[in-house]
Amino acid sequence: MLGGCGLAHSAPPTQAPLTVGYYEFPPAIYSDPQQRARGPVAELTRRVLRHAGYRARFRSLPSARLYAGLKSGSVDLWAGAPGKPELAVHTLESRHTLGRIHLNLYYRPDTPPPRIPEDLAGQGVILISGYSYWPEITDMLQDPALGVRVVHTSNHESALQMLRYRRANYVLDYQAPVSQARQRLRLGELPFLPISEVPIHFIVSRYAADSEAVLAALDRAYDELRAAGEDVRLPDD
Repeated sequence: MLGGCGLAHSAPPTQAPLTVGYYEFPPAIYSDPQQRARGPVAELTRRVLRHAGYRARFRSLPSARLYAGLKSGSVDLWAGAPGKPELAVHTLESRHTLGRIHLNLYYRPDTPPPRIPEDLAGQGVILISGYSYWPEITDMLQDPALGVRVVHTSNHESALQMLRYRRANYVLDYQAPVSQARQRLRLGELPFLPISEVPIHFIVSRYAADSEAVLAALDRAYDELRAAGEDVRLPDD
């Protein structure tokens, strides 16, 4: 519970709701059966926006439409990865890192640990449709000299089943959803190589109303909540 008079008076009067875009990334953020955004990313976003004097109106979108919304201003805010080249001129990024997500290359226990990139040459790598990766990773997967066979599937459970039944030798996926999918499928631990650690920031569309004021209010709210002893870090995946 928030304490102290300073916090009670720090937030501005409640503004019009901000449209917060997200794509389905359970368990970090996802839509429940009533299509309400759930998960630690959604809850932290609500808390910070509420303290900053804003209301959140969440919209679940495929990643391409989410990025297009940030570029057009139909999406005001996203809690996601900073530094995406396609968003650079269209967005502002918060100072604070809310947490980090881990991208790994998974393989079967009967497969030796791969050397990257050479052991991916001519091999199948399973990806989740609709997810985006850092340019260096995308370039590696598309390098004609390596000849990686990219296999797309719609969800994490399907990716692990395809790996299990040898449709490909590797799955490139994020740690938190893979852990959840393994539990659902009752699979044991899978070996993996860490590929990258992705920070999460608030990303504000430059075309949102008073975008610089919104970003400043979010940074200030985060600072005040942290100073009051609130836990404002996303859980490790």
